[in-house]
Amino acid sequence: MQAARGASLNSSDSTTSPTDPVERPRARPGALVVFAVIAAVGYTVDVVTKVLAVQHLTGRPPVQVVGDLVTLYLARNPGAAFSTGTSYTLVLTCVAIAAAVAVLWTVRRLRSTGWAIGLGFLMAGILGNLTDRVFRSPGFLRGHVVDFVQLPNWPIFNVADVCINIAAGVLILQAVRGMSVNGTRSRGADPAGAS
Repeated sequence: MQAARGASLNSSDSTTSPTDPVERPRARPGALVVFAVIAAVGYTVDVVTKVLAVQHLTGRPPVQVVGDLVTLYLARNPGAAFSTGTSYTLVLTCVAIAAAVAVLWTVRRLRSTGWAIGLGFLMAGILGNLTDRVFRSPGFLRGHVVDFVQLPNWPIFNVADVCINIAAGVLILQAVRGMSVNGTRSRGADPAGAS
């Protein structure tokens, strides 16, 4: 007998079904592995190349690797990309920490391989430059980022910068395709190919 109008007839009934749209899907293990591997490899390459650059380029004139096209030259950047914001190193450090936390927060819902690739490169780039700001001179959280690759008419950069640019390209592509971080495609997007 129904105790009240609209009440459940069965005590085992639940107010939340397995297909409840409010329920958020958990991250897919495969996507998490892709994210973690790319982030770890990118971060390691960035740190190792910076250590080698400081060790071998300090006090030396520019070293041409491919004629005038690629030159190795050690520079320390207190600012952001293109040497902007050089007076706000501490602020940039705080922004980088917030960005790393935001990436980790987003990864909780990660089910798309494309997003895993993009976020992996993004995390590698963020942590690479953040490590410099935390541990390098002139001081804790005020360290200068080590840059050492120079192209014609382009600011000197490092592997972390390359990772961030790759991430930007991949994440923009995912957005254009209508792919969300949880692997679903927004309405109106091209149904061909997903992940």
